[in-house]
Amino acid sequence: MLLPNKNTLFVGKVVLHFPILDSTNQYALELLAKSRPSEGTVISAAEQTAGRGQIGRTWVSEPHKNIAVSIIFYPSFLAVPDQFLLNQAMSLGVADFLSKYLDGRVKIKWPNDIYAGSRKLAGILIQNTISGSHMRSSVVGIGINVNQNRFPADLPNPTSVFLETGKGYEPGPMLEEMYAHLEKRYLQLRSGNTAYLRADYRSRLYRLGENIRFHRREGEVFEGSIQGVDERGRLMVKRTEAQIESFELQALSYR
Repeated sequence: MLLPNKNTLFVGKVVLHFPILDSTNQYALELLAKSRPSEGTVISAAEQTAGRGQIGRTWVSEPHKNIAVSIIFYPSFLAVPDQFLLNQAMSLGVADFLSKYLDGRVKIKWPNDIYAGSRKLAGILIQNTISGSHMRSSVVGIGINVNQNRFPADLPNPTSVFLETGKGYEPGPMLEEMYAHLEKRYLQLRSGNTAYLRADYRSRLYRLGENIRFHRREGEVFEGSIQGVDERGRLMVKRTEAQIESFELQALSYR
């Protein structure tokens, strides 16, 4: 166990650190299945052997060079249809944190990839459990490329804080900063300041308002511009000379 964070009320007060885990998210889910850890409990690993990304993808991370953590929250104040608000809050927290190192060049690629310019810097995987009509618990997995400078050739556009700045950083102190940013955004969400979160998330969206090419899952290719996300977290796209349409996660891709 690492020392508790002194800069937060609850996030990072309890940190369970491991030299190696298959997946920090999986460990957190197993912990939740048999106990009720305090809110803000962090599971961290110097190395993950089976890190998970969105849509069943794996998260590739070189050991001891990056950030790999999962944080437990209990957003029972959120109704199930509003669960994307947690995604927005966590994405903004990570983006706020990384902006310090990258001079504001950080964007959120819908739904929750963190980009520096046109390259992927970090990923977030949120796994929720539900109780009736409300959220019960959430595990927020965060992977950030910090000092890695080489990536597998099959990754399309990875980058790291080191590659963007030319400087190496110690992940430990960075984590304490990140916890403070995440807690701030989570408290905004818990206090009901959702309009502010939605507006901030929209303003941070990668390629907002640009005319770009989209690929639909069914094979269709079309041009349009991102207008934002709707209340369910669907991406709102205005096709050229057409109405605005909303698309579910996995329904389309873009670069």
